Amino acid sequence: MDAKLNVLGEPLLPCSENPVTGFFRDGCCNTSKEDIGMHVVCVRVTREFLEFSRFRGNDLSTPMPEFGFPGLNPGDQWCLCAARWQEALEAGAAPRVVLQATHAAALKVLRLEDLKKYALDLV
Repeated sequence: MDAKLNVLGEPLLPCSENPVTGFFRDGCCNTSKEDIGMHVVCVRVTREFLEFSRFRGNDLSTPMPEFGFPGLNPGDQWCLCAARWQEALEAGAAPRVVLQATHAAALKVLRLEDLKKYALDLV
């Protein structure tokens, strides 16, 4: 699998540079063997999802400047762990997805049909 393809088999587009996201903090949902959490799903977070994630023990809204993390607000885009997106889907709290910026590795964990139901970039 080409390391730079999205779930549609096309070149991977950036997810967000404000805030800067990605396992490598390069704005893209790139991954590698070191990325154990598979931060490969480009999402647009909602208040509902942020509350769900905080409840599950991953507070994404509180800034952590010591780690260069500004905290997320509704409407921000972020490279989310594939397993966390699946967990949110099953709980009815899945955020919308940018397929063109979601790494193809997400398909090792997620179904394309599920991702498409939440896609922001399908016409």
